Amino acid sequence: MGKDYYKILGVAKGASDDEIKKAYRKMALKFHPDKNKDPGAENRFKEIAEAYDVLSDPKKKEIYDKYGEDGLKNGGPEAGGPGGFHYEFQGDPMRMFTQFFGSEDPFSGIFGMGGGHPNIFFNMGGGGMDDGMNGFSAFTGGMPHGHRRSAPKQDPTVQHELHVSLEDIYQGCTKKMKITRKVLNADGHSTRVEDKVLTINIKPGWKSGTKITFPKEGDQHPGRVPADIVFVIKDKPHKTFKREACDLRYIHRVALRDALCGCSVEVPTLLGPPTTLRLDNIKPNTVRRITGKGLPNPKAPGHYGDLIVQFEVEFPSKPITDPVLREQLMRILPPLSHA
Repeated sequence: MGKDYYKILGVAKGASDDEIKKAYRKMALKFHPDKNKDPGAENRFKEIAEAYDVLSDPKKKEIYDKYGEDGLKNGGPEAGGPGGFHYEFQGDPMRMFTQFFGSEDPFSGIFGMGGGHPNIFFNMGGGGMDDGMNGFSAFTGGMPHGHRRSAPKQDPTVQHELHVSLEDIYQGCTKKMKITRKVLNADGHSTRVEDKVLTINIKPGWKSGTKITFPKEGDQHPGRVPADIVFVIKDKPHKTFKREACDLRYIHRVALRDALCGCSVEVPTLLGPPTTLRLDNIKPNTVRRITGKGLPNPKAPGHYGDLIVQFEVEFPSKPITDPVLREQLMRILPPLSHA
C-alpha cells in the first residue's frame, strides 16, 4: 500500500491548491523538529515535505491521483509507459520550509506571552533567523537547544548603469527596466526563466552615481539568497550643457571683434526660453552666472542651481599681413598694462 499524501497533510482527495498550502503550513509547523521533540517528528516532517512536493506540482499530482505512489515512482502510463516517469523526493525539507515561509516569522503567535513558555526567545543574530527561519537558536527554562543551520550566502550584487538625459533629470521621470531572471520551481531545485519589469522613479535633480536597489531580484538558486539588482544613475552626455552638481555650464564662443566691441548674446536654457546677456567687453574665459537656471537641488526642494556661461574668444586663424591694417590695429589697441 503506497503513501497517502492527502492523509499525511490531513486533506481530502481533490483538495484545492489553497487548501493544500494551508494544510502544509499547519502540519509543517506542528512537526518541525525544533518545535516538536517527539522521536518520530523528524521523519513525519520529511513525509509532510514530500507530500506537499507532490500535491503542489500539477504534473506529479495528476500522475499520483491516477496511479498512486507506485505509479508516480515507478513510471505511470501517463508518462509514456513503464520507465517514462520516475519520481523520487530529493528536496531538503528545511529548505522547502524556508522557501514556503520566506521572510515571515513562521512561529509568530505559537507561543503567546500570556502562557506556554514565556522564557523562549529568538537569537536574531545579524538581523534575521539563520537560514531564513530554520529553527530556534536557544531555549531557556531547561528546554533543549534546537539545531542551527548556517545562513545561506547571498549572490554578489548585479549592477547596471542607467543613462538619463539632463532633461529627464530636470523634470524627474519614471523608467521601466525589464530584467530576465531564473526562478525556482516548486520542487526547490529546477528553475524557469521569467521576465520582470522593475519601475524606477527618478526624482528631479538626482545626481550621477545615485543607486537604486531592488533587493533579491537576481537569479534564484537552491540554498542561496538571490542577488540584489542595483541601477546606477549616469548622466547622458549633452550636446549643449555640462553638468556640475546642480549647476549647468554652457560655453559660448565669440569673435574677437565682438569681444572687443561688446555684443548681446542669446544663451539657451535647458527647457525654457533663451536668456539675453549684454556684455560690453569680453575677456577670454569670462564667466557670467544666470541664477536659478540650473538643475533642481534634490536636498532643497524648490531651489535650483545656476547656469554658468563661459565665454571663449575666437582669435583670427590667419596672421594679419596687410601692413596698413596692422599699423591701424597697433594704434587702436592699447599696449600691455603693467600692474
